[in-house]
Amino acid sequence: MNTDAESPADKDPLTQAIIGAAFEVANILGRGFLEAVYRKALTHELRSRGLPVREEIEFKIDYKGVHVGRYVADMIVADSIVVEIKAVDAIIPTHVGQTLNYLRASGLRKGLVLNFGSSRLGFKRVAL
Repeated sequence: MNTDAESPADKDPLTQAIIGAAFEVANILGRGFLEAVYRKALTHELRSRGLPVREEIEFKIDYKGVHVGRYVADMIVADSIVVEIKAVDAIIPTHVGQTLNYLRASGLRKGLVLNFGSSRLGFKRVAL
């Protein structure tokens, strides 16, 4: 697992574009809204920049061939990056773990945790 402490080479243009769009949303809306507001605003911002976005994507979780649950990811951008949105004081390891589970469930390799709840946008890159 890799997180934000990794080398700049791991920071691809699509990830940078998502972070840039998130900064735009954070600068305009500020903090204090629910996660759903930030998700909708970020979806609008990403689409206005020409990026395809799917929201609230459900993944079935199976265990030994039995359906045992589901995960709902906030969004997937360009069918390649899982984006998990938070509106909390700080990103904690549980948020990173949640995103890793979305990556495992989806088969994707890259994710972002974006936090709109602190005084400035927080983000953490996550990769399998």
